[in-house]
Amino acid sequence: MPIRVTLDLMLNRRKMKAKDLAQRIGITEANLSLLRTGKVKGLRFETLAKICVVLDCQPGDLLAHDPDDSDLLASADGQDP
Repeated sequence: MPIRVTLDLMLNRRKMKAKDLAQRIGITEANLSLLRTGKVKGLRFETLAKICVVLDCQPGDLLAHDPDDSDLLASADGQDP
């Protein structure tokens, strides 16, 4: 997948444990772990906003894009709106 979650990097920069972040934004540690490892298919903007507030960062600090030509093919096949 061309979208890479860089949340661990920001947690390290802020010297914060994932457990503490999960508590502060109101999600389970298990769900935060899935997000940190990139195993989620989506993310609510509300959750993203809470993470940004707590970590004092922007969404671009938490996500990176690694271009992949297969993404364009998936859109052309009608899999994405």
